[in-house]
Amino acid sequence: MMEQVQLGAKTKVRASPARAEERVRPARGVEDAGGLNGKYEEATRRRAGGASGGTGSPRMEAPAVFTDAEVYQRDFDPREYLKEYYSLKQGRLDGILEQNLRSLFKIFSLDELRGDTLIDVGCGPTIYQVLSACERFQEIIALDYTDRNRQELEKWLRNEAGAFDWRPVVKYVCELEGDREKWAEKEEKLRKKVRQVLKCDVTKANPTDPVSLLPADCVLSTLCLEAASKDLPTFRSALRNIGALVKPGGHLVMVTVLREAYYAFNNQVFSCLRLERSEVEEAVESAGFDLTFSEVQPCLPGDVRYDCEAVLSLVARRRASLTG
Repeated sequence: MMEQVQLGAKTKVRASPARAEERVRPARGVEDAGGLNGKYEEATRRRAGGASGGTGSPRMEAPAVFTDAEVYQRDFDPREYLKEYYSLKQGRLDGILEQNLRSLFKIFSLDELRGDTLIDVGCGPTIYQVLSACERFQEIIALDYTDRNRQELEKWLRNEAGAFDWRPVVKYVCELEGDREKWAEKEEKLRKKVRQVLKCDVTKANPTDPVSLLPADCVLSTLCLEAASKDLPTFRSALRNIGALVKPGGHLVMVTVLREAYYAFNNQVFSCLRLERSEVEEAVESAGFDLTFSEVQPCLPGDVRYDCEAVLSLVARRRASLTG
């Protein structure tokens, strides 16, 4: 069912049932033949104790069957995801989060990245990815597949009690921009600029079907398509689908993990399509874009929560035509 939320509107947020899972449960119900539970629990204890998680850390395994959309709808808990990857740990933000915030700040400082409308595809329950972008665009439309992700985002947009506390992340971005104390002003600006929150499915030719959006000046997608695509043809098709949301001459901004097969939180493991830089860049170009910026940064090894080796950040400009 399509949900369209105007800023300031009221919706009822459905409470999710409490869960008391004590074991690691790969999405799709994969058996724990490889000792997944022990690996997760041992790694969690090591991280809690400040261990770096070096080469001796236990490794997890990707689910045997790629995590499909309905598993995300049923099992993906946005509150636990936010707690794991976006909360302060020992007074610091997650290292890969800080890296992505710096990359997005760099990208949205480029002269050509500005305009009226930005569409954030696969926003999840997060706002970090648009904190720099909100300074360059007048309107933001947020899209995500799962109901609970959109509801969690809406709670923050309406400044409701119990919404996730993004202040440490907002302050970090404000510090990158030169004034850490402007965090409250940035939060207010972002709340005003996110005008719609819509359901989307990147596997559809029109991801927001039955709603049709006007082509935007920029489409942003962070850590999305690789989790929504079971194979490279599906990834290439999804990229064409979201690329069609960009107006000719507009820009596509992507942050994509490379060589990752899984990520984990809340005693669950979710699939990820293992991608190479060349595969992503070729898919972007075949979708009708010309690359204008591309940068790869390595991930520190040894974090049992995921197995990515690097993160690719890129900007591409949509051609006037597919043959242009």
